[in-house]
Amino acid sequence: MRRRFRWPAVATAAATFAAALLTFGAPSHAEAAVPATIPLTFKNDSGRSDPVYIYNLGTLLTTGQQGWADANGTFHAWPAGGNPPTPAPDASIAGPASGQSKTIRIPKFSGRIYFSYGKKLDFRLTTGGLVQPAVQNPSDPNRNTLFNWSEYTLNDAGLWINSTQVDMFSAPYAVGVKGADGTTKSTGHLKAGGYSAFFNSLRAQSGGWAGLVQTASDGTVLRALSPGHGIETGALSSGVLSDYINRVWTKYSSSTLTVTPFTDQPSVKYYGRVSGNVMNFTNSAGAVVTSFEKPDSDSVFGCYKLLDAPNDQVRGPISRTLCAGFNRSTLLTNPNQPDTGATGFYQDSVTNQYAKKIHEQMADGKAYAFAFDDVGAHESLVHDGNPQQAYVTLDPLS
Repeated sequence: MRRRFRWPAVATAAATFAAALLTFGAPSHAEAAVPATIPLTFKNDSGRSDPVYIYNLGTLLTTGQQGWADANGTFHAWPAGGNPPTPAPDASIAGPASGQSKTIRIPKFSGRIYFSYGKKLDFRLTTGGLVQPAVQNPSDPNRNTLFNWSEYTLNDAGLWINSTQVDMFSAPYAVGVKGADGTTKSTGHLKAGGYSAFFNSLRAQSGGWAGLVQTASDGTVLRALSPGHGIETGALSSGVLSDYINRVWTKYSSSTLTVTPFTDQPSVKYYGRVSGNVMNFTNSAGAVVTSFEKPDSDSVFGCYKLLDAPNDQVRGPISRTLCAGFNRSTLLTNPNQPDTGATGFYQDSVTNQYAKKIHEQMADGKAYAFAFDDVGAHESLVHDGNPQQAYVTLDPLS
């Protein structure tokens, strides 16, 4: 089962830290019960000499409480916050030095595993919960800290853990899970030299994409913001995808876009035609089931707003298919969506260059460069229904 990992973007210090809870089916009687905690080993292959700090933050699935877990996997609920936000308890775990490993335990959580280099992250509590870092905000206290995070859910149906670039591309890492048969699945490693190659390529890309790169005061690269955050900060033009969006709308004013959103239900199809500023989708009986106004670039990059995807069986599945097609620029070349063949992705001159360049540098080609990058199974996610061990490997920044 694939899942969409998309946590709310934070634009101000008053925004709250909220986990995206997802419900999975319970394991069958033939499967062993997943224990209350499992080991997760951090391996530091970064080559950096500065200290590493680890945080395991999220929502406890048994109670719905938000909090953090210590190195033993013991849950601690966040205390009440304030307005203005008050400092959160120090939830950091000392990470391994370069060339070493450290094993902690993770509980049944839906949350994030943060790691930072050189200094601890600054977390604050509001009356609504924990404020997560939002480095698109120039006043965020973590703006000049090198950090990243993985997202995971551990529940009775197993472990889902990913490497994500939905909000930013920064300090590289890979994730893995070992199952009961001793086999380890992993994803997230860059090609040799892929970290520098990504930034060099993004900076060389015409059209303002270089503006996504954030650096420290000494010029050291810290991260690249996702395109949606780039639009939010003014670093990227809000009309960067307008030409492609307009061409899609023109094409499907006189032809039909067919969406088959479920791989296990090939007979379920929806048919899109544009009328004015709206693309209407009908079912096989000809009844209109949902409609989309022509999206803007931000809606495409974020798979939200005019491409909102509710957790239903009609609009959401159609929207995620449209979102993937727009980001990968396959809607003009293939009227039957989703297009799942990666060789045709990002070929138009107007495309999500951020996502394109991330996928180009991944060793296995997989990434979460936008929210529905899992359409067609191109996401950097591993899952096991009976996990014995999880892994996060910190890779070189080269």
